[in-house]
Amino acid sequence: MINYFETSKQRGYHNKIDDFYTKNSEFTLTINTKIKHQKVIGFGGAFTEAAALTFSKLSAKNQESIIEAYFDRHKGLRYNLGRVAIHSCDFALENYTYIDEYDMDLITFSIDRDYRWVIPMIKQAEEKRGKPLSILASPWSPPAWMKSNNSMNHGGELLPKYFQVWADYYVKFIDAYAKAGIDVFAITVQNEPAAKQVWDSCLYSAEQERDFIKYYLGPTLLQSEYCDTKIIIWDHNRDIVYERAHTVLCDKETARYVWGTGIHWYVSEAFENLSKVHEAFPDKHILFTEGCIEGGVRLNDFKSGERYARNMIGDFSHYCEGYIDWNLMLDETGGPNHVGNYCDAPIIADTQNDKVYFNSSYYAIGHFSKYIDEGAHRIESQSDHPFVKSVVFENPNGEIIVVLQNETEEDSDLNLQLRDHHTTIKITKRSIITLTIAG
Repeated sequence: MINYFETSKQRGYHNKIDDFYTKNSEFTLTINTKIKHQKVIGFGGAFTEAAALTFSKLSAKNQESIIEAYFDRHKGLRYNLGRVAIHSCDFALENYTYIDEYDMDLITFSIDRDYRWVIPMIKQAEEKRGKPLSILASPWSPPAWMKSNNSMNHGGELLPKYFQVWADYYVKFIDAYAKAGIDVFAITVQNEPAAKQVWDSCLYSAEQERDFIKYYLGPTLLQSEYCDTKIIIWDHNRDIVYERAHTVLCDKETARYVWGTGIHWYVSEAFENLSKVHEAFPDKHILFTEGCIEGGVRLNDFKSGERYARNMIGDFSHYCEGYIDWNLMLDETGGPNHVGNYCDAPIIADTQNDKVYFNSSYYAIGHFSKYIDEGAHRIESQSDHPFVKSVVFENPNGEIIVVLQNETEEDSDLNLQLRDHHTTIKITKRSIITLTIAG
């Protein structure tokens, strides 16, 4: 198992720079601490039913190691964010909701199922962290009877006669989690609203999402005791994120309810589209809300970690403020998943033999989350290197964090220029590097 945080002899490492030496490379990364960009809100992963059930099957010792690996503020990835599904998603054991069929008044609303696996795992994480997590909640589909296709799966649309009861459902959920002692800091309107999936899904055009927020979800949330809960739109891929944001946020009445835009990494690595959203709506926020390696478990695959690092550098370089990974962990099959949509996760558990495996994606995330503090700012940097990717942050204490990635088969050098000082960094082939510079 590669431990990326301990030695520079391996493909990913952390190095603390105390002194600056001679300039030896033809390529330079220039850091400008005077220009600050977006503030980082943190990092996290999703407490899906699949993740929490898998977690529950492990020994207490392995459970502790996983919680420490993610949430310990000194030894782990220092996660401060999480994501949960509002009732079922594909990484659940089946389609389910929190109410009885045709309960228009939501009298039967209950999150008892979440108390079985999901909430206990969140509680363990918060106990390890020593303070609450900020939880993002997302629906994959309204109940079947609220939809045009009478199914939680295969897309369909929310029927207009159920707009208000569905808006009330979000508030019920936030309230139920609050009573469980869990803070839902934000909700997304719909997970992947442009995707007709064989699992839990629901389609919204940009105009439909805009109007549902404007006339129902926004006012309902504002009039509740959870009026500070943030609303995030889109919650889908980068390819058409600008078009979606433009339609929704150009409506001033709708925009006043919306905190920001959520993005996923599937289909597209058009990171520049995030900058287009930021430039058009600079008062709104951008948050990465989901990404994973698809197609089942891929143990010991370094490319998985490279994909994470490449996407994190790309998104943060274009105004993303935080990163929420998908399943915190999965079992040996890449599930459970009620439609066979098996995926990989940073931590995989062999539940038959009580073994835990840490993937390269876990360590790639750590190159960011272990060193970039909540409240850090991305700062201006310019590089003329043809293939080394980079992004630079300044922590609240003035410490500078530089993340570099070389996905090629060629070693290279890079000059690091900070104010009047410079040093040359050797970047070996296929490596991910985090540098810290004292403030």
